[in-house]
Amino acid sequence: MVGSSTPQPLLRMEGITKSYGSVQVVHGVDLSVGRGEVLGLLGENGAGKSTLLNILNGVIERDGGSIFIDGAPVEFTGPKQAQEAGLAFIHQELSVLPYLSVAENVFLNRMPRRKGAPWLVDWAACYRQAGEILERLAVKIDPRTLVGRLGTAEQELVEIAKSLSMNARIITMDEPTASLTESEIERLFTLMRSLKADGVSVLYVSHRLDEVAEICDRATILRDGKIVNTVDAKTTDSHALATMMVGRELSELFPKTEHERGRETLRVSKLSTVKLDDVSFAAHAGEVLGIAGLVGSGRTELVRAVFGADPITSGEVFVNGEAVTLDSPGSAIRHGIGLVPEDRKLQGAVLSMTNAHNITLAGLSKVSRWGQLDRGGEKQAAKRLIQDLQITPSRIEQETGRLSGGNQQKVVLAKWLFAGSDILIVDEPTRGVDVGARAAIHGLLNDLAGQGATIIMISSDLPEVMGMSDRILVMHEGRIAGELARKDFSEEAIVMYASGLEPTTEGAKA
Repeated sequence: MVGSSTPQPLLRMEGITKSYGSVQVVHGVDLSVGRGEVLGLLGENGAGKSTLLNILNGVIERDGGSIFIDGAPVEFTGPKQAQEAGLAFIHQELSVLPYLSVAENVFLNRMPRRKGAPWLVDWAACYRQAGEILERLAVKIDPRTLVGRLGTAEQELVEIAKSLSMNARIITMDEPTASLTESEIERLFTLMRSLKADGVSVLYVSHRLDEVAEICDRATILRDGKIVNTVDAKTTDSHALATMMVGRELSELFPKTEHERGRETLRVSKLSTVKLDDVSFAAHAGEVLGIAGLVGSGRTELVRAVFGADPITSGEVFVNGEAVTLDSPGSAIRHGIGLVPEDRKLQGAVLSMTNAHNITLAGLSKVSRWGQLDRGGEKQAAKRLIQDLQITPSRIEQETGRLSGGNQQKVVLAKWLFAGSDILIVDEPTRGVDVGARAAIHGLLNDLAGQGATIIMISSDLPEVMGMSDRILVMHEGRIAGELARKDFSEEAIVMYASGLEPTTEGAKA
């Protein structure tokens, strides 16, 4: 075990405890971060990471313990005090304001003021300073651009720019790479190394264990609200980290079982939309069809069009050999198509509703009589699926928004299982999900394919899409750039197709 103290720690947390009612969620946690150190904070969803980070950043109050910065005790009654002490928190769920410009988001509540007229915003200084920070990040975005016009990856970079604008000494990053491409991740890591050299400390939360090894100096593992171990991130392999996180030996993360490919269930012919150009492909029963590509390549736009969420300008879609009109999500659902969207919190589930309501939402006719909801039938159906998918907590009346990310995703999957979807599209199904839940979701998708369902999976995680898929379509600029059979899978081939290049991999076909 690597010692929990480091020379001249910039941050030290001692004996931190937190309870909600009779349930203790953080048990006497000791943690330290050295000056210029990147400390990985690992654990399954529900391990206590979020609670600990919220305590550090003044979002919630601790019950016991002490926090020291530069050796001096600190007390935060709110996030503003934490920010003034040199802490910044980059959340996984973006907190940018879409109707404000990039510069306004970067300097929110801290806008530069004109000399001699402090009641007036110095817009020239605002745009100039925001531009300088973006340039430091090597991000080519006009500071005057409305954030709502940016993609998810670019919005995350705006969050990072905002953090840098506060001259933070301790930055907490919660799953910062979840929406970034490989080149954007490398850009972020280059920046983090620069921050390290300047003495800035980073608390880095990620479920991508390969990233932890690449960018972190040490890794602290939380389980059930307790520190399990602190190890050297460079010399501890991913399997050992995962085992410490879940407290048991993990089975294969990608439990791929070869299934006999069945009949064609979906065919897309020469489909075009505002962002897609002449896309054609087919999918079959018992198959996991992967879709890879860079952010902005058209992957999400393709599945949204197939789900009837985006208008199709030309082309045809066939379901079970029959030409169908998919002009709304309702029409797609009636034809047996379900979509687990990339943003589960905004588009996948209604977080303020109960698990029972969310699970039956796409199939209300199954639990209704004479136009009235059969609440007994709804509860019975939800209870069965909650048990089958091992959703925890297992209360059917639990608000879905109170579940961990992995369990929220299981609720969204349960919704489409209840609806009876034969063609299930999953867009980044394990984004922001811990390693244990990832394995469970992979196993569920594999089981569904084994039962004859058609699974279409978008993933930016190359090991995931390669480990789970029978075939992979690679998109580039709104078109399918190439198709790979399982025997031809390689990261090099996928990256080359995604970049608009022709790989040398034998068997790849454009």
